[in-house]
Amino acid sequence: MKVTPTRLKEVLLVQPDVFRDDRGFFLEFYHEARFREAGIAVRFVQDNHSRSERGTLRGLHGQLRKAQAKLVRVIVGEVFDVAVDVRPGSPTFGQWVGETLSAQTPKFLYIPPGFLHGFCVLSPEAELEYKCSEFYDRGDEVGVRWNDPDLAIDWPVRDPLLSTKDRNLPAFKDAAPLFEVYRSK
Repeated sequence: MKVTPTRLKEVLLVQPDVFRDDRGFFLEFYHEARFREAGIAVRFVQDNHSRSERGTLRGLHGQLRKAQAKLVRVIVGEVFDVAVDVRPGSPTFGQWVGETLSAQTPKFLYIPPGFLHGFCVLSPEAELEYKCSEFYDRGDEVGVRWNDPDLAIDWPVRDPLLSTKDRNLPAFKDAAPLFEVYRSK
């Protein structure tokens, strides 16, 4: 397994060892001891599975008091996966990083607490699995509009399929006061 910091050094790209033969392949998605050795000492408590069609954009989402670390992988198709630093006082506050994740070229994205997460689907369909370090709590959710001009995320879709919730998320500058909960973490 190879772990590489992205442009936002706390967001990590994880490339697993893939063992291929004429039958297919094998890889470990998660091995606690190996992740700990690589500096990712997080206890994951919930696994999620998401399926979406081409052009779907989900995000940008997070939780406030129960902030989640996430380990994201694509098991079908291809997505553009994004993390946004929302930790006040961080030198990269309000900056984003995006990585293309694909089932064909397995790599995972580790997103620590204090970052919003979103993705858009590039293939006809995509399925993601992601581990979370905190349980989902609807009452603790926070989000920011996907196309906020202050974030200027270079999404590879222009007119995405959005949920009503995502279509109505606030602007980054309006949500920013909520992120003060991350300052002490």
